[in-house]
Amino acid sequence: MQKRVVVGMSGGVDSAVAACLLKEQGFDVVGLYMSNWKDTEPDGACTGEQDWSDVARVCDHIGIPYYSVDFSTEYMERVFRLFLDEYRKGRTPNPDVLCNREVKFGPFVKFARGLGADCIATGHYCDIAHEGGRNYLLRAADENKDQTYFLNQVTERQLDDVLFPLGGLYKKDVRAYAREHSIPVAEKKDSTGICFIGERKFREFLSRYIPMKEGDIVTADGRVVGRHNGVYYYTIGQRRGLGIGGSADGNGESWFVLDKDVASNRLIVSQGEDAVLFRGALDTEGFNFITRPDGEEFDCEVRIRHRQPLQRARAYIYKDGVRLVFDEKQRAIAPGQYAVCYVGRMCVGGGVIARSYDV
Repeated sequence: MQKRVVVGMSGGVDSAVAACLLKEQGFDVVGLYMSNWKDTEPDGACTGEQDWSDVARVCDHIGIPYYSVDFSTEYMERVFRLFLDEYRKGRTPNPDVLCNREVKFGPFVKFARGLGADCIATGHYCDIAHEGGRNYLLRAADENKDQTYFLNQVTERQLDDVLFPLGGLYKKDVRAYAREHSIPVAEKKDSTGICFIGERKFREFLSRYIPMKEGDIVTADGRVVGRHNGVYYYTIGQRRGLGIGGSADGNGESWFVLDKDVASNRLIVSQGEDAVLFRGALDTEGFNFITRPDGEEFDCEVRIRHRQPLQRARAYIYKDGVRLVFDEKQRAIAPGQYAVCYVGRMCVGGGVIARSYDV
């Protein structure tokens, strides 16, 4: 008897190829499109209607049934509210990580089971091993596209009966396969940015929910060098969009964000690559172990942002999280982002960056 697999369909080429591959492998494939955001604004840039239309075209072409499900309420309550709370604290959150944990590997799986799914699949570029009743999340063959970073908060049990058909493929091969099989979205541009913002300017979008509040841009010694519209709109290490020209006593180099003082509404900057931007250690909170290594400390490689080259570090497990001490200092460690740990190809998990410092 064929195993039924429900594939999360986005309207893009990756999920389309994942579905086609699984059908070729003999699965009973069903497509499921998730609607996670309702935008009633006239300038709404979310591409939901077009994406759903593309899902329909792809599934008709492949010859599989398909459905749509509205998870916008779950997304608002479990992802977007936390996203706003983090920004109000002056941190830089990553809602895509929470979306995977709270929606794609939660309500989506439950709905798929209602469609008779034996397993689910997505178009993520990552790999998985099911061995001896354990699930291991592994980096994809295509390191440039690897998306294990965004799955660092899922649990081992959430990976039960999950398939990642693209884990061993490179993006160029996925495009080539789509062309060879005349998949309607073979040339569709990859989506970028946060799904509910689309192509809009981030600052304009965020100002709908967190009002702009002007304040001073200051140097580390307190000298005022400009004005900002709200510290929430900036991230550590940011260079562009500060609106600061060169100062008479400056060195002519670019300005960078060093820190955000939310309490006093001050944005702290430095001209040039200030040493303060580089820190040798960080603490995480809410660290989620997908696979916990033996012992209370271990060597690993780390990413503090998506697509960053892996960085060697020593991890120390403590009561509230994991401390990471790097072999080399890291630039612009942003609180609110995730530090994700790897041992070999295996993603062992990750946690929210709470603070950084030198050791």
